[in-house]
Order: sequence, then structure tokens, then C-alpha cells
Amino acid sequence: MKPQADIGIFGGSGLYELLDDVEEIWVETPYGAPSDKVALATVGKWRVAFLPRHGKDHRYPPHRINYRANVWAMKELGVQRILGPCAAGSLKKEIRPGDIVVSDQFVHRTWGREDTFFDGPVTIHVSAADPYCPQLRSVAIECAKEAGFRVHERGTIVVIQGPRFSTRAESNEFRAHGWDVVNMTQYPEAYLARELGICYVNLALVTDYDSGLDDDPDVEPVAHADVLRVFQRNIDRLRSVLQAIVNALTEEKTCGCARALEGARG
Repeated sequence: MKPQADIGIFGGSGLYELLDDVEEIWVETPYGAPSDKVALATVGKWRVAFLPRHGKDHRYPPHRINYRANVWAMKELGVQRILGPCAAGSLKKEIRPGDIVVSDQFVHRTWGREDTFFDGPVTIHVSAADPYCPQLRSVAIECAKEAGFRVHERGTIVVIQGPRFSTRAESNEFRAHGWDVVNMTQYPEAYLARELGICYVNLALVTDYDSGLDDDPDVEPVAHADVLRVFQRNIDRLRSVLQAIVNALTEEKTCGCARALEGARG
């Protein structure tokens, strides 16, 4: 397939409107069908591919998303950089709903998800020490600040299986580890991009306080309606941040993401 995009975006259907003059295409992959058609459009000087990770009608819960097909579809289109915004629950009082955390680390607490392109017979061990692209993170931080978001420039996102939310005991465990936010989709999406040498950045929009706060009984545990309400309230600003990131990118790469497979063969 001829390369058709430079930058990819995974996100909810509410982010679809950041693209104009959209062309929709199906992309076949060795790993089955992606979550939906890929929307192609031009933003500034870049060709952008957008894919709703849950499908347009939100048919796929987090543990049923075909992450390998989604990421491979981006690779097939020629994408070299991926923006991966998501909703997240805060594990710390100082990280408030409406804030953005530009994650620099993840911890995965999922199971049963196909999470590698290298199933053998050749063994590949890809380093995930620093899973997010430092160059994209720097651009994302500045663009989010300029859009008026309260930005946390680093943070650890713990990825749970879903679709249920955490128990209070689980949230307390995550806090005890010092982790910052909780989400259901960052793994294996971010890591699979790394296996393919694609730069990846996460912008976690905080929508709630997960199971509440022990020192503030007025903070209720998250309900899905709360997530939707906060996300919708911030969707226009988040779209503007993503457009700003795309427009701020240059041809030059200062990161080592594309070299992730060097020395990884067993």
C-alpha cells in the first residue's frame, strides 16, 4: 500500500471533528480488522490518519479492542508518529478533573490481550524502559499549556483490564505505588507502536478521581456518566491541542523511537 499518512491519532469519536475533507478507507492487516475505517485528511502540511479505537459506535470495550490491527493499520498507511489521547481517572488529589497528564511511564495490569507482533519463531526483546516519545511529549506539553490546560508534565498511567472501574482497595494499591492516573487502553497500544518503531505520545485527560479520595468523603467514586460529562466539556480544547501538536511538528526527529528494534533480536 502506498503511504497515505504521516501522523496517526487514536481516540474517541468526539475527536473525529478535528478533521476536514475526510476520506474513509478500510485497511486490511495480518491481525484482522481494525476497530473501524481510518479517516484520512490534511492538517497543515501533514496527512493525518484518525482511527476511533473503540469504533465509531463504541462497540468495542477496552479488553476487546484489536490493538495489533489498529497499530498495524497505522504502519501500513506510512504513519511515523501517533498521538494517543485518552480519558483517565486521577489517583492523586492534586491531579484534578480537567487536567492533562502527559504520561512518561505506564504499568499494565491487563491480561489476555495480544500484546506483541513478535510471536516467534524469532525472539525479539524490545526495550520499554521509556515507552513514550520524548520529542512528542515536549511538543504536547507546550501545546496543552498554550490551550489553557493545567498540565502535569510527567506521570505514570496504570492500565487496568476494564470494562469495570477499580475497587477502593485497588485504587489504594495504585496510590501506594505512587502511580498517577488509571486508564483501560494505553496497554498494549503504546507498546505496540514502539515495537514498530513509531513515535507515540499519550495525553491523559483526567475525568474523575477513580474510586474517590479517602481524605475527602465528598468525592464520589467514578461513574461512566461523569467520564462522559468531563470529556465532553473539554473536547473542543483537546481537539485544538491535537491540531496544534500536528502543526508544531517538524520533519526532524530527535528521538530514538525508530531505532527501538536495534539489538532487540534474541
